[in-house]
Amino acid sequence: MFITALLAILVTMGLALARALAGPTTYDRIAAVNMFGTKTVLLIAVLAFFTGRSDLLDIALVYALINFIGVVAALKLVTQGNFHCPDCNESEARQGESK
Repeated sequence: MFITALLAILVTMGLALARALAGPTTYDRIAAVNMFGTKTVLLIAVLAFFTGRSDLLDIALVYALINFIGVVAALKLVTQGNFHCPDCNESEARQGESK
């Protein structure tokens, strides 16, 4: 049962990695990377369950939070073009018009 669960998760991770490399759009790639991260958390949780090490669950939770923050940051970068200043593009456009 343990080997079957691990193989199923690894196959799914491989398919997600293939989609991340071949995805036609940026959003497809970001979704595939998010799914890869989620399956990694699941893999760590399954390993924690079958080995009886509950400390691995803490690692899985931290990894899930890092994955979530990374995906949100990547989406913000793709949609806005920057991380720090949402109005920078508008102010630069206004400066270009006044010249």
